[in-house]
Amino acid sequence: MEMRPACERCGVDLPAASRDAMVCSFECTFCRGCTEQRLGGVCPNCGGELVRRPTRTG
Repeated sequence: MEMRPACERCGVDLPAASRDAMVCSFECTFCRGCTEQRLGGVCPNCGGELVRRPTRTG
């Protein structure tokens, strides 16, 4: 999985260990704030569901 480092909408940093990163099945990446408050849980690029991205440490 590609761990994109920032929200595609607002640009907030989303490091690999962030629990606030949300992704669709194409790995489009958004922060929790944009996902919940602006996007309604739907990816604006593909229309897919946005879910919490798994974290990666190390």
